[in-house]
Amino acid sequence: MRLSRLLASTAFAALGVAAVASSSARAADPASCTTVRMGTPGWSDIQSTNGIAELLLTGLGYKQQIETLSVPITYQALSNGQSDVFLGNWAPAQDHFTKPLVAANKIDVLHQNLDGAKYTLAVPDYVAAGGVKSFADLAAHGEEFHHKIYGIDAGSPGNQNIQKAIDNPALKLSGWKVVPSSEQGMLSEVSRDVPHKRWVVFLGWAPHPMNTKFNLTYLAGGDDYFGPNFGGATVNTVTRSGFAQACPNLAHLFSQLTFSIPAENMMMNAIDNERQTGTQAAAAYLKAHPELLATWLDGVTTQDGKPGLPAVKTSLGIGG
Repeated sequence: MRLSRLLASTAFAALGVAAVASSSARAADPASCTTVRMGTPGWSDIQSTNGIAELLLTGLGYKQQIETLSVPITYQALSNGQSDVFLGNWAPAQDHFTKPLVAANKIDVLHQNLDGAKYTLAVPDYVAAGGVKSFADLAAHGEEFHHKIYGIDAGSPGNQNIQKAIDNPALKLSGWKVVPSSEQGMLSEVSRDVPHKRWVVFLGWAPHPMNTKFNLTYLAGGDDYFGPNFGGATVNTVTRSGFAQACPNLAHLFSQLTFSIPAENMMMNAIDNERQTGTQAAAAYLKAHPELLATWLDGVTTQDGKPGLPAVKTSLGIGG
């Protein structure tokens, strides 16, 4: 189910969340909100956006607590109230996680923080030139691929979608298998294969510096598994149920924290290829683009109720 349907089904709840965040933007949050528990699957895009969040939260007098969790466990933690905020809800790929939890009032979809993303199988350009431009082309080249499709962490929605494709008799992929790995492990395999022109098919997405490091072709024909437009996606900020009511100043911040593909590509490149931490990459980006702070921090206060923008600028060493 597309995200638009998910949001439509929870329109009244979303309006309530927005109203609370807006009406309470000038009020300081209670002490119980001082530590913000956030999850990451270890993906560099979430490392970069969590890095941005950490710098803002620190400047506002909050503390970020990060836990590295698989995607299914992340949603379990949110639904149990053991985590507060997740910036990596890819839709529609993760709709089967979010839809039942939203319906049960276990989590809230707070904000769309990125548009224009994509998420589906990809191959190097020389593989596409060799005749593989669609999911339907894979079966005829099983030997070249060693009947393997490289995915990310075990249990992730992406891997589950790949398995659905393998299980579809129409694609004739019987005997193929998903190879689960970390994002870094998967891309290390691609990095080893590309210089030797070895054939490899793997889970690709944008934003990500893989799109500048490799010449890639995203495979057509995956609409039934990843959605149309090459897995065209949005990324959302989701929270535990009631977070906006309990911590309205934080909810106001997170409802305004919106990213762009070029920004994430730049930060992710620093993480993946320059060995920076997410926080280091985020700090360099913010110092180069301080104009973003005014929009993100509009109406946001410090934890103790003071103006947020000057506090964050001081914390980051940004003048003006």
